Formats: sequence, C-alpha cells, structure tokens
Amino acid sequence: MSERQLLLVEDDEPLAKQTARALELRGNRVTVAHNAEQALAQLAGLQHLDGAILDQNLGNDNGLDLIEPVLEHFPACRVILLTGYGSITAAVAATHRGARNYLTKPASPADILLALDADPTNPTLPLPATPPSLQRLEWEHIQRTLDAHDGNISRAADALGIHRRTLQRRLKKRPSASDYQRDKHFRED
Repeated sequence: MSERQLLLVEDDEPLAKQTARALELRGNRVTVAHNAEQALAQLAGLQHLDGAILDQNLGNDNGLDLIEPVLEHFPACRVILLTGYGSITAAVAATHRGARNYLTKPASPADILLALDADPTNPTLPLPATPPSLQRLEWEHIQRTLDAHDGNISRAADALGIHRRTLQRRLKKRPSASDYQRDKHFRED
C-alpha cells in the first residue's frame, strides 16, 4: 500500500506536531494546519487527500465547518473529527456533514488510523470493552459545561457547583493519552 496523504488540523501546536510525527512513523504523509484559514489554504495546494483529521475546537474556528470544504475538494477523502469532549449532538452533526467517524481526545495514532479505515456502515464495529474512566468522564463533563458557557470559567464553575480556582486547577490537569492507556491496562488485568 502506498503512503496515505493526510491533513491534520489541530490548533494545539505541540499536540499537532506529536500526532503528525506518530502518523508519519506509520507510513503516512501528513500536512498540518492550525486553523481553518490554514486548512483551506493547504487544501488548495494538495493534489490528493486520503484522510482529514479535524479538531472540532480550533480557537475561533470549528472543525465541523471544514468537513464540507474538504469533501468538495476531495469527495473520496475520509474525514475524522476529534474533540476534547464528546457530544452526541456534535457527533450527529459531523456524520451528517460527511465525517466518517468522531473520536474523543486523547486519541492515539492507532485509534485515528483505525477510524480512518473503519467502515461506518458495518453493524459489527466493535464497541469499547469497558466504560470510560471516571477521570475522563469528569474531564468531558467539565468541557461540555465550559462550552455551554462560552468558555467563561466563572459561569462554568457556578454551573458545576465548584469554586472558580478549583475549576482552573482541574483544567490544568488535563488527562493525557498515557493516563488512558494506564487505565486501560489496569482494566484488562
């Protein structure tokens, strides 16, 4: 199989660099953009595109808005939407706009590649063997609450029933991919 050409749109530059490198080590060519404007400029310069990995929250931009332009340029492209928190509404919107799959962060390069290769119409797609960890559920709930309050820390803290400083401390403790791998390992034992 020849190298796949992928577009990674991620506003967190260190995460984008790390993810791109890991995908390249698995035999892919990766073009990186950090916002919608850069992504559209990259699309115009590509000859072909096999897959697009789009972060949902791109600062002032939304990765959902990039799905249609990607598919207009490259109708056969497989689009994956990544988000720091899961939302049924966003997942439905992503698939209605043409995304092939929707993953919550942190998603490993292996998870991303599996999602690109998976057939979403296959009713036998495996479901997770275990529920998400309590840490991940808490993180996702905090992110949904922040989103509902337009990123306002004070209002989100009030809605969560915690002090603003407590919320800020919890936000600094963002779960990492290694934390989830560790949780997965303990659940398998």
